[in-house]
Amino acid sequence: MNDTDVARAALRGNPSFVWRAGQERRLHMILEWAPAGLRRVLVNGCGVGMYLRALQESVPEVHGIDIEADHLRAAAANAPCAPLNLSRGEQLPYADGCFDLVLSHEVLEHVQNDRRAAAEMVRTLRVGGRAVIFAPNRLYPFETHGHYWQGEYNFGNTPLINYLPDPLRDRLAPHVRVYTSFDLLDLFVGLPVLVRRHTQIYPGYDAISARKPFLGRALRHLTYTLEQTPMTVFGISHFLVLEKVEAAMAR
Repeated sequence: MNDTDVARAALRGNPSFVWRAGQERRLHMILEWAPAGLRRVLVNGCGVGMYLRALQESVPEVHGIDIEADHLRAAAANAPCAPLNLSRGEQLPYADGCFDLVLSHEVLEHVQNDRRAAAEMVRTLRVGGRAVIFAPNRLYPFETHGHYWQGEYNFGNTPLINYLPDPLRDRLAPHVRVYTSFDLLDLFVGLPVLVRRHTQIYPGYDAISARKPFLGRALRHLTYTLEQTPMTVFGISHFLVLEKVEAAMAR
């Protein structure tokens, strides 16, 4: 990657370019927790369109937005029937209550104003619609978005950064947020939503599985088992499902 690509990867993250077991598992979770009568979905931060294409197989109308024009060009090729918009998550170009489901897949940590982005997701949901959110978990032992050291960005997993106090953590990883359970839920305080599901999940180990299938399967078996125990709190990502309700019900 050139310097521009590196800077963009640090700021926005890298979208998924291939579809593997980890994405397939998350797709099943999305559809399992989708509301009844699912017809219109927004992929909020669609990247190159992997989830757009996958959701089109079971949902009649799937829209996508992204802040990167290059991503949207790739998304248009990967999911040619999906209506796309070049847009910020903090200012969605859609009417109130027009989606049954809004998917935010590892996006909130990159937006400029995550509280505003959260409010926009809720605004565009119909009553009874759901937001499905994946976001990085602060208790996971690695920072997966790389870090800065002496002004230079270092790509890759970095251990234990997120266990540091905020002033130190934010000097090493100023380009990306990470959330405790409280931090993530706090974004939606005062909004007309109810929590339908909140847990943490472990990674799919797709890269490891591609090189060493036995090790990948063993890691999946171990950590997916941990998801059924209190150790799930150390998973890589939060999985949060919110349902929009009438404002009076949320008080």
